[in-house]
Amino acid sequence: MHSIEPYFRWRDDYIASEDSNSPFFGREHSEFYYTKKVYNHLIHPQWDDFGSDTLYLKVLFADYDQHYVIMELIGEWNDTLHNDVSYLKDYVINPMLEKGIKSFILIGENVFNFHGSDDAYYEEWVEEVDEREGFICFVNFLPHVYSEMEAHDVHHHVYIGSIFATVAWRPIKPEHFYELIRQKIEDLDRDVLNIEY
Repeated sequence: MHSIEPYFRWRDDYIASEDSNSPFFGREHSEFYYTKKVYNHLIHPQWDDFGSDTLYLKVLFADYDQHYVIMELIGEWNDTLHNDVSYLKDYVINPMLEKGIKSFILIGENVFNFHGSDDAYYEEWVEEVDEREGFICFVNFLPHVYSEMEAHDVHHHVYIGSIFATVAWRPIKPEHFYELIRQKIEDLDRDVLNIEY
């Protein structure tokens, strides 16, 4: 796990530690000292901690004019033991909402497990996003992680599932990635509205 770096090819466009609106503004990272862990596995020092013992993230891009953020996650998402969603909501999402972010794209290729619990934080998050006409989308999470999330009703609050499971996002610029996800959501919502009962 120590060799898995956050995606770095958008750094010419955005660096969270240099963004005064970011919860990670001023954060310094070592290139050499590995101190962060998921259980007994060291992870790359470029990942940011936000209070969870098992889940880390990197804000890859934020656009305050278009009101969206793209972040990448690594580790184990454990709401059962650590209530990770509460840390995410309190220390990352809420400060971003206050800065005008209303759409959240979370990339989960490196989230290895999900252990669910109460969905109140997800419900609160989606209500705040809906009020602002935004969205929450979980992209490229592993199939078993999607299944666990659905088993704990997370899919009632965020966009997840097969349509978002194999998105080729690395070759494109962040603004095109955002537009791709937004279009998929619009198409999905349109299809749901057109279902005849």
